[in-house]
Amino acid sequence: MKNKTNQITIFYILFSLFMAIICHKLLLKCLPTHYAFYSFIKDIILIAFTAILYHFILSKNDIRNNRIFEKLKNSNTKIKESNERYDIVSKATSDTIWDWKIQEDYITWNKGIEVIFGYKKDQVVENSTWWFDKIHPEDSIKMSVKLYSFIEQKTENWQDQYRFRCADNTYKYVLDRGFLLKDKDGKAIRMIGAIQDITKQKEEEQRLKLLETVITQAKDSIVITKAASKEQQIPLIVYVNPEFSNMSGYQYDEIIGVSPNIFIGPKSDMKEYEKLIKAIDNKEECQIETISYKKNRDEYWVRFSMIPIYNSDNELSHWVSIQRDISDERKQEKEKEQLIRELTQNNKDLKQFSYITSHNLRAPLSNLTGLLNLLEDITIEDPELQEILNGFKKSTQLLNETISDLVKVIVIKDNLSIPKESISLKDIFENTFNQLSYQIEFLKPIIKINFNDVSFLYTNKAYIESILLNLLTNSIKYRSENKKIKIAINAKQIDNYIILTFKDNGIGIDLERNRDKVFGLYQRFHNYPDSKGLGLYLVKSQVESMGGTISIESEVNKGTIFSLTFKNK
Repeated sequence: MKNKTNQITIFYILFSLFMAIICHKLLLKCLPTHYAFYSFIKDIILIAFTAILYHFILSKNDIRNNRIFEKLKNSNTKIKESNERYDIVSKATSDTIWDWKIQEDYITWNKGIEVIFGYKKDQVVENSTWWFDKIHPEDSIKMSVKLYSFIEQKTENWQDQYRFRCADNTYKYVLDRGFLLKDKDGKAIRMIGAIQDITKQKEEEQRLKLLETVITQAKDSIVITKAASKEQQIPLIVYVNPEFSNMSGYQYDEIIGVSPNIFIGPKSDMKEYEKLIKAIDNKEECQIETISYKKNRDEYWVRFSMIPIYNSDNELSHWVSIQRDISDERKQEKEKEQLIRELTQNNKDLKQFSYITSHNLRAPLSNLTGLLNLLEDITIEDPELQEILNGFKKSTQLLNETISDLVKVIVIKDNLSIPKESISLKDIFENTFNQLSYQIEFLKPIIKINFNDVSFLYTNKAYIESILLNLLTNSIKYRSENKKIKIAINAKQIDNYIILTFKDNGIGIDLERNRDKVFGLYQRFHNYPDSKGLGLYLVKSQVESMGGTISIESEVNKGTIFSLTFKNK
């Protein structure tokens, strides 16, 4: 700038001298020489003086212009740096930045409106109506009231949480903060803000609130401790839920910062606590059961677990302990154990009593049977006496059969290991039919047997014969008087199971009334004089002792179907 001032000054001097010389030449023609020379000297002095003055003025202007230029340059630099910072912040942050010129109702948005909410540039209308329209209806009124109160300077700052609608019509939770710019009269003219997506934080808050509710409402005592502990100490407590106070008697402020070792007492199982300490040292989950002590030193049984909690860096941060008062459970277990011992002993006593009774009854019953057989050789003319003797003989025979059946049941229940072998079903049925040959010959039932799919059964021979004999005897005994007896026996294999089916057309059983009693001991469903109520109980006992199952389908006056299922091996 200084060189330019000198150039202008030199140009001015040269130009003025040139004009002075021309004027001097003209004056020489009109005026005397000394007057013309005097006028020329005066012009030279004036040119020199004005050149100095002109140079001074230009120099001052240059200095002032330089200062203005430097200010403008500095201002432009600051504006540029500010814009660069704004661009960097806009790129670095996940916020959506907006700029609202209030008087013109003109809003501009940065790229966050597209990146976060999915709106393309042509979808965004640059006014406040578009903005407010995207706020969830339940949040809109509250947000608008707070915002306009801030603009009218009724509040000192503004920030709000609300739900903002995305381009796909879903909503995101946002945190919106705004900064207000005012004119010289204090009137709001511009507002700049940033919208932050807090959907994940909000969901996490709701999840934590739900977890807090679960913890505070839990019926188990929940204790949270620090990660580190002193030697042979459980880490210090940092949180307990309300149920902890109900269980232990300690209030929240009494237990925070204290080790759970205070619950240890004279009857506590120290081996269990050593197990717990070892697990804590190894940072392993652990559960123990021991006697613990309340604040008033009352004893109670507790199931005590310690679970390690790790942070995002996979470092142990806390231990969570879940504790349950199991005093009643322990009491019930003791009562149950005592009851089992008593039942076991009673079972043994009853079994012994059954053996003794059956043994002691055998001898007099055999003598009685022998005496009755001797009476058959004596002629009795009194018909009433003969009838009494016949009834007595029949009752004695039923008593003998009952004792035999009871002995069979006792043997089945007492025998834990049943020998099994591969048996021909055909041979088994032939033996059974031979035992019932008289009844079969007399009644001539229609019997259909189908063993085409299965020829052999892996089972106990004596038991399966007894089962078949009982079922066939029942089919004959409980026949319908109005129909010819029909019995169908089938065997089939499904996977590794063999199913034997016995079907008859007898009088049937009312299962709606008696389903739960069918296989019970001494259960009778018909008023037959020789029915003892032992047969089906004996069948079920023998089937189950061989690892099988039995089921029944029956309908009154239509018949009955028994299904027996056995493993093939």
